[in-house]
Amino acid sequence: MSAATTRTPRTPRATRTPDRLCVEAVELAREAAEEAAAPGIVGEHVEAIAEGDRVVTHFFECKEPGYRGWRWAVTVTRASRAKNVTLDETVLLPGSDALLAPEWVPWSERLRPGDMGPGDLLPTEADDLRLEPGYSGEDAPPPNSAVSEELADHLDVEDAEIVSRTPSRGAIGAVAEELGMRRARVLSRYGLHVAADRWDEAFGAKTPMAQAAPATCVSCAFLVPMAGSLKQAFGVCANEFSPADGRVVSLSYGCGGHSEAAVMPKPPRPAPPVLDSMAADEFPLRPAKDSGSTTEPDTSSDDLGHS
Repeated sequence: MSAATTRTPRTPRATRTPDRLCVEAVELAREAAEEAAAPGIVGEHVEAIAEGDRVVTHFFECKEPGYRGWRWAVTVTRASRAKNVTLDETVLLPGSDALLAPEWVPWSERLRPGDMGPGDLLPTEADDLRLEPGYSGEDAPPPNSAVSEELADHLDVEDAEIVSRTPSRGAIGAVAEELGMRRARVLSRYGLHVAADRWDEAFGAKTPMAQAAPATCVSCAFLVPMAGSLKQAFGVCANEFSPADGRVVSLSYGCGGHSEAAVMPKPPRPAPPVLDSMAADEFPLRPAKDSGSTTEPDTSSDDLGHS
């Protein structure tokens, strides 16, 4: 058997007494394991387990680098009333402490938010439950269409002209683009619910930031409303100091950057000057002698009016 073949070790349903001749065929089992493996890979004999009547599996250590805990399993058997033991199969099996590769997961389940980089392409399945047709691109018109053959008998030919041919997809696409409905697919109700659950988990009422906030986003001036049905529960934060700046937030979310959380008070006006009217100010009658503004009068030449 190929050394790359693996199988799950079989667990005996009940305790069996191993066949003596099969248990003694250790060398036969070793030769089979060494033939399947590279030289020097088969190690010591570990144990022998009875798989059935006259069926025994011998386990040997595996010394192959990168196969820690794996064991070579060689199953031998013999026919009823026969003394010759024959080889059944040789396989490499993992032990209880074997180093195993992780279980393979499809790429669509491995992908996480933020994994995409510049130049990466993420294909969307045709039957993605998150999307639904944005406009009718089918060859046949809807049953209630004016060009439907089913309504041809109900119309008066004199009042309306029946067009037997159906409009092409190019014509429908041109009209849809002119009306602003150029998207072939839009979000379905399931896609809206999935997006809403994801946004509410990141920036919703149950987050620690929202529970410690003084008010919710519904009364915040920095909330930018959204269009469509999502505007009933979500908006976009436009506060550059908020942890949710530029993110879709629930109306029940909140943070310390609420516009009305703490209104800054106006700076206080300085008090008017206080006039002290209880004290008397001293004003000199004449300027000081050293001021230089006036000169002392000459009293010796003054006429005092005496004779």
